[in-house]
Amino acid sequence: MVLGRIERDVAQGVHRICDSLVNWYLVEDAGRVTVVDAGLPPSWESLHRALAEIGRIAGDLDAVILTHAHADHLGFAERARTELDIPVWAHEDEVWLTRHPLRYKTERLPIPYLRHAEARRSLRGLLRTGALFTKAIGEVSTFEDGETLDLPGRPRVIYTPGHTFGHCSFHLPERDVVISGDALITLDPYTGAEGPRVAPRAATADSRQAVRSLDRLAETGAETILPGHGEPWRGGAVEAAQRARSAGVA
Repeated sequence: MVLGRIERDVAQGVHRICDSLVNWYLVEDAGRVTVVDAGLPPSWESLHRALAEIGRIAGDLDAVILTHAHADHLGFAERARTELDIPVWAHEDEVWLTRHPLRYKTERLPIPYLRHAEARRSLRGLLRTGALFTKAIGEVSTFEDGETLDLPGRPRVIYTPGHTFGHCSFHLPERDVVISGDALITLDPYTGAEGPRVAPRAATADSRQAVRSLDRLAETGAETILPGHGEPWRGGAVEAAQRARSAGVA
């Protein structure tokens, strides 16, 4: 279990934090910061370490925006909302899950995947970091597909459902980057497979829809994709989408 691995400037003014195989991001703009996803509960400490490393403080945060509301992406969101008095944003189709983060739909039980060492490692990480006790969000602001948020980095919302019903990605056109959450990952935490792919059925509500949502990522034409699991992809969104389709769904 590795907490708080901070990689600065994976794209211009975008910083990656990796906590126990889960990525989340800080987007800087003119001295202010947007948090994209909220990792695991202990990521609260990683947040403050990362802010210090980039020369910012908690008072510089404007919002937490969520790609989706699985427990491993919701970690400190409610704590940030209540203790730092910043809003938490999600797609309107994701609001229910922000209030019930462990009651998500999947196509397959995770038990068959436990034959993979990576699945066992991921499960141990979730247990050790208290993901099963992730707090629901008491109040959520909502955005819509295609909306450009008036937040640092001016992220544009791309509706990419499938992994969850309200999953969204965030395009930063001026920085030629898409933060894809789990709409496209480069490390499957259930099998250990690497390279662009959609999340496995044990973590996905509708895999056919997830594959269709790859088209939305490809349409951005972005050079860099920053996933929720795995290393950044710098070979272009079109190529990433093609490889993810070819990889199939685990």
